[in-house]
Amino acid sequence: MNLSDSSLKIKRRFLPHWELDGSIYFITFNTYQHLELNPSAREIVLNCCLFFDESRHQNDKRYHTFTIVIMPDHVHWLMQPLPKSNGEYWSLSSILHSVKSYSSKQIPKVMNHQGIVWQDERFDRIMRNEKEFLNTWQYIQLNPVKANLAKTPEEYPFFWQETHTG
Repeated sequence: MNLSDSSLKIKRRFLPHWELDGSIYFITFNTYQHLELNPSAREIVLNCCLFFDESRHQNDKRYHTFTIVIMPDHVHWLMQPLPKSNGEYWSLSSILHSVKSYSSKQIPKVMNHQGIVWQDERFDRIMRNEKEFLNTWQYIQLNPVKANLAKTPEEYPFFWQETHTG
């Protein structure tokens, strides 16, 4: 990776956020004060995260999801922003703002919670090579198993991964 590349953007709130056009990211975002999302709320978050995925949304696709898991108080997402029609890439902040904003409005409809749902901050990491990508995928996949929420990843209803055919 050439760090002098003009497409590298570095932003900071509390944590640094590096964005490089065309990169794959491991993103984690947490609920505010460890709010525990009930199953209906986790389903809402999963659907929000997959709404603009290219596998589901052909007209306004914003990213490609490799795998995602919605845990009771956090989300792990392995994804790649896609270019807009003007050639610029969708930013992580715009993608996550959309997901957090919409889900925050929907979650109170399915659980007794008023107020803040998500922490402002997120953790994001650019995947640097195939080994890191595969290790991260496996980490996400096994997260509900290690938390004793399911015996297998596929058994956990708030886990999704792309499937390859052929």
